[in-house]
Amino acid sequence: MPRMTAGEAVVKSLINEDVKYAFGIVGNETLEIADAFYDERNIKLITVRHEQGAACMASAYARISGQPGVTITTGGPGTPNIAGPLFTAFMGHVPVIALSGATSREQVYRDTGQELDHVAMFRTITKLALTIPTTSRIPEMMRHAFRVAVANKKGPVLVDFPVDMMHDKFVETELQPPSVYRVHQRLPGDPSLVRQAAALLKGAQRPLIIAGGGVTESGASADAVALAELLSAPLVTSYRRNDAVPNSHPLYVGPYGARGAAETSELSKKADVIIGVGTRLLGFANLVGNGTVNKDAKIIQIELDEKEIGRHCPVSVGIQGDAQAVLQGILEALRREGAEGGDPAWKREAQELRAKRRQRLDAEGRISGAMISPRRVYAEFRKVKTPDTIAILDAGACQAFGYDRIDFENQRTFISPPTGGLGYGIPEGVGAKLASPGSPVIVFNGDGGFLFNAQELETAVREHIPFVTLCMNNGLYGSEKALQIAGFKGRLVGTDITNPRFDKLAELYGGKGYYVDNINNLAETIRAAMKNDVPSVIEVPVDPDEFPRMGGG
Repeated sequence: MPRMTAGEAVVKSLINEDVKYAFGIVGNETLEIADAFYDERNIKLITVRHEQGAACMASAYARISGQPGVTITTGGPGTPNIAGPLFTAFMGHVPVIALSGATSREQVYRDTGQELDHVAMFRTITKLALTIPTTSRIPEMMRHAFRVAVANKKGPVLVDFPVDMMHDKFVETELQPPSVYRVHQRLPGDPSLVRQAAALLKGAQRPLIIAGGGVTESGASADAVALAELLSAPLVTSYRRNDAVPNSHPLYVGPYGARGAAETSELSKKADVIIGVGTRLLGFANLVGNGTVNKDAKIIQIELDEKEIGRHCPVSVGIQGDAQAVLQGILEALRREGAEGGDPAWKREAQELRAKRRQRLDAEGRISGAMISPRRVYAEFRKVKTPDTIAILDAGACQAFGYDRIDFENQRTFISPPTGGLGYGIPEGVGAKLASPGSPVIVFNGDGGFLFNAQELETAVREHIPFVTLCMNNGLYGSEKALQIAGFKGRLVGTDITNPRFDKLAELYGGKGYYVDNINNLAETIRAAMKNDVPSVIEVPVDPDEFPRMGGG
């Protein structure tokens, strides 16, 4: 058997999983792993400026590529710095392998400078957190980490490496191909439940399809579209999953839910059968209660995680399974029985709502005034966006407008943080560009979140990773200010801030900076920035008094 150091066993395990990049900062507890990168040409360690940036990059890389992202962080304060973005990956079902250096086992319980129980800390925000028990089991535990991260509903896994275990120890092992220790199965769902779902849909007069993240993960976009066409049913996408189906399809009306298109709520108020494909249907109980969803609607839910079925609203049929496999079963049953397509008036109404939304968005392209509207910013972006452009929304008020105002044609071209964490945008732009180097990548930031991780512009410059950050600067933490105005009688605390010129900051890092205070110049500026071979920042001063409302608009 080949003989290798402990560090080599880690890195060769990553290469065995076809990992191209790992993101992190080298520390005392990870020097053996770092050293193993030195002679390798098939994998690269991207050194970041803060561990939070590493986890954001790994998460975005996974979201766009469909393959696990990897971080490497050291003990003490190093690994805890990835807690926020790893929590976001956990909530978004993103596979990230977090490799963590840890204090020597003989020093545990002595409160040494960097001693921290990483496993205990991360247990609740990962699918699995484990410590390597012995050097000889490194390959086995690495296999297990990847197995867990990509199984069923995906998610992050933390692997802790006590530093004493990594010193001067060797591993004798044959690395195994992933195909022999990890099997991907597409659960087709209970056949009787598939037939029940097909029967409900066959009898529906006003069916509605909600496509969620499971559609993207299973590659079921074409199947969701096929079901919509067979039933003449309108299509909407669940919150933050706008790229699940082609938005140009004539049956697609818009994004549903919080910050989505108001027109889609008109559909759910009247639908008699709603099928949620690859979605938890989060918040549906409240939507039923407030009249946004027809209380008499029959709800079908297709979800890979059984505990999520019926969790947020009662369902008429709940099917545990892979979105693509279950959809294909339903399609087969409907074609065999002969689906009639529901009420033609329902299709016409959906088309009218689609047209109403498009007219609303087109009108926003003519907004003018003394201050630039964030809505007009997105209208200008739509002029230059290509189908392969990857758009990333950071958290914040200006970015909230984007959920209803960016069109997507291809899957895996949209990222937003499910936990509402500020500052994820810039490092996620780095990870997204590495995952899809041929695609333009644009990050929408507010000024509040920009400085959380602006230092990663240096990483992008150093590693020659060009992408665009468009920062809408309104001089405040917008979401919080809007809530204080609405719910606290305008008693403002901690929401107004000041900023440097972000375009100049980009130039100091070695990137390209633009300042656009004439909205008519924005589209061409974005087009030019996307052609640059260095990271670019476009700063746009926007109206500080314009805030989005929940439910679209």
